[in-house]
Amino acid sequence: MKMPLKITSSNITILATILLFISLYGTGSAMFDSFFSMQVFLNLFVDNAFLIIVATGLAFVIVTGGIDLSVASLIALVSVLSAVMLRAGIHPFVVMPSVLLLGTIFGLLQGYLICRFHIHPWIVTLGGMFLARGTCFLISPESIVIDNPIYSAISNFRIPLPGDGTISIGVVIALVTVAAAVYVSRYTAFGRNVYAIGGNEKSAELMGLPVYVTKLAVYTLSGFCSALSGIVFTFYMLSGYGLHLMGGEMDAIAACVIGGILLTGGFGYFVGPMLGVLSAGVIQTMIMFQGSLSSWWTKIVIGFLLFAFIALQRAIVSRRERKRNPHTPKKSKSTVQNVVQL
Repeated sequence: MKMPLKITSSNITILATILLFISLYGTGSAMFDSFFSMQVFLNLFVDNAFLIIVATGLAFVIVTGGIDLSVASLIALVSVLSAVMLRAGIHPFVVMPSVLLLGTIFGLLQGYLICRFHIHPWIVTLGGMFLARGTCFLISPESIVIDNPIYSAISNFRIPLPGDGTISIGVVIALVTVAAAVYVSRYTAFGRNVYAIGGNEKSAELMGLPVYVTKLAVYTLSGFCSALSGIVFTFYMLSGYGLHLMGGEMDAIAACVIGGILLTGGFGYFVGPMLGVLSAGVIQTMIMFQGSLSSWWTKIVIGFLLFAFIALQRAIVSRRERKRNPHTPKKSKSTVQNVVQL
């Protein structure tokens, strides 16, 4: 006989995300007649495949206690470079690995600066964000349409599924990325090191874990996922433009937070960012079905959700600290006064 699911501090965030998605989708289905259909559900993946990929890569960085603000700018750079290279007559199957290599090196260099010189990730990746976005406009200030037949064929190709639904190649790439991330996080030494570093980096060093190499690897992985997301995004948009995904890095971070990834590091399920992206996608779809509301309501609702999930994360952290130090006495008023006097 199977024991019923027990809600603990380890799974409450992912359960909350799943409940949120089900509630949002159920609300949309109750409000709009054609909302509850196979294709509407699959379109959540089709329209957000690129964001699922980049959020999954970013989750590795956040679990180590870091951040990467350059992910959306790198996607835009990949789209511009792809468009320029294709227009120059370079074969698409040379363009794709080239931009993947570029994104990987970009992430590696950022990771090297962070790890080698102990610079805060916010500073390094903020510089990377400006560098990538500025390079886009240095290459071309205008939007470049991609009319390459191979890219067009990949963009228009659909994989049929039962129930008269179809998905794009980007969805397959996104699902494979999430599956690989889940496997790596749960069943490899690298995944365990990522969690250990996020939990307590100093303790991880004392345990002899490869902290430097692991942190370097997560930023490299984030760069690779951003470039891969850029390729999928280019399939989706069939254009390259420096203004693509302005503020997209915040969407990726929000997806991680709503998906239960702890911003302070050391905790989270790697399926969570996908659920966070899908939850935001449901909100956007509901607004589209409603017709009269501005698309900015998506940002407003996501803002409220972020506050709620950050409060939940804070409660989890506080509870864990109390469990670790159950006999820690509370500071008395006199103790606080002595500290102030000192």
